[in-house]
Amino acid sequence: MNQTEQTSMEIIQKLKENVGSVIVGRQDTLDLLLTALLSGGHVLLEDVPGTGKTMMAKAISKSMSLEFSRIQFTPDLLPSDVTGLNFFDQKESEFVLQKGPVFTHILLADEINRATPRTQSSLLEAMEEHQVTIDGDTYVLEEPFFVIATQNPVETAGTYPLPEAQMDRFLMQIAMGYPTKEEELAILDRFGSGSPLDSLTPVCGLSQLQQLKKEAEQIYVHPSLKDYLVDLVQATRSDSRILDGVSPRGSLALYRAVRAYALIQGRRFVTPEDIKYLAVPVLAHRLTTARTFGLNSSSREIVEHLLSSVPLPTEDWGKEA
Repeated sequence: MNQTEQTSMEIIQKLKENVGSVIVGRQDTLDLLLTALLSGGHVLLEDVPGTGKTMMAKAISKSMSLEFSRIQFTPDLLPSDVTGLNFFDQKESEFVLQKGPVFTHILLADEINRATPRTQSSLLEAMEEHQVTIDGDTYVLEEPFFVIATQNPVETAGTYPLPEAQMDRFLMQIAMGYPTKEEELAILDRFGSGSPLDSLTPVCGLSQLQQLKKEAEQIYVHPSLKDYLVDLVQATRSDSRILDGVSPRGSLALYRAVRAYALIQGRRFVTPEDIKYLAVPVLAHRLTTARTFGLNSSSREIVEHLLSSVPLPTEDWGKEA
């Protein structure tokens, strides 16, 4: 292992330890969030309130010395409340841009499905093109721009389901879940007399993050694994339970994600397990499933079935062809 690899592994380890000093458990969730961040994607966290979603987002931003903004999505939220607006400054006798919370590094879009579709769509351009347009003027967002959106899967009254176009903008959809008894006891001890988040200090900055992103793009993927990845995506387009399969955007998202995930796991190459592990969170939410004649298979179940049916090649994944 060369010096560059050692440095990268040290950065990743320090990040995990730093966030772990605040968040109890949830190592798999942290790995997925870091995977999305390094591969330039966004994450939809679907979970009940109180499971630590906001705390996780804040801990990541503080650990990397990144700007953090939070938007509480409500039915009366306007697109300008997200992107910003131009207002007339009487003192200067000119219009001045008041930037919205979207001008940040890490944006927590809390309960995104409570806002109207018009307001939800105000994030589309920012998530896909990393820019916003206000009154005809386009403003490029500073990198990195990472959206962590949340929605409550239990409460559906007064909500507006995200359209397929916006769901496809998310690299992955995941859930944190409830802690175990041991983890919940640790939470009581850790947060019973204050929040460790208040004393959290950065362990890396933008330059180190850019270094990790560049290295993730250089992770080796064996040609047979590329074939397997594409075969898996192609299978979603021919399954009778699926109305709309995964688009090329989805296959590219999975390709980027598995390389970033391999780096986070301390490897310079992708393994079949990386693809199988990330297939559900990256692909399932992109499917439109058929619900006719009593058939009601969930997208997760369908992807898991495809993983068991698409042939998996056997190669030396760390050796370049």
